[in-house]
Amino acid sequence: MRRFKDILPTLSSIEDISSLTLTDSNGEVTTLKNKLGTSGSVAVYFEVSKDSGVIDSNSAAAALKLYAEHTDDARENPGKHPNIDRLFLVIDSDLRINIRVNKV
Repeated sequence: MRRFKDILPTLSSIEDISSLTLTDSNGEVTTLKNKLGTSGSVAVYFEVSKDSGVIDSNSAAAALKLYAEHTDDARENPGKHPNIDRLFLVIDSDLRINIRVNKV
């Protein structure tokens, strides 16, 4: 299995993105900032939503593959990886998250 650190450089550039605004179907808003500690999640979320502006069950499943070994760690340790936990919720509850890209 490929590792996250090897997958990350193959994703679309996020250097001009300051953050992503996530809005779920309940109107709850979360911001993922492009900074140390969350830039990997910004890259993954952007990669799977860049064409549609949405993360649904299919794109969430694709994102979990990109997270590689972190996906298994998140399954074994709920709460440790909240951005991955959110993807599990999207799949389990058939939710949609709208993604707004905020540029630098």
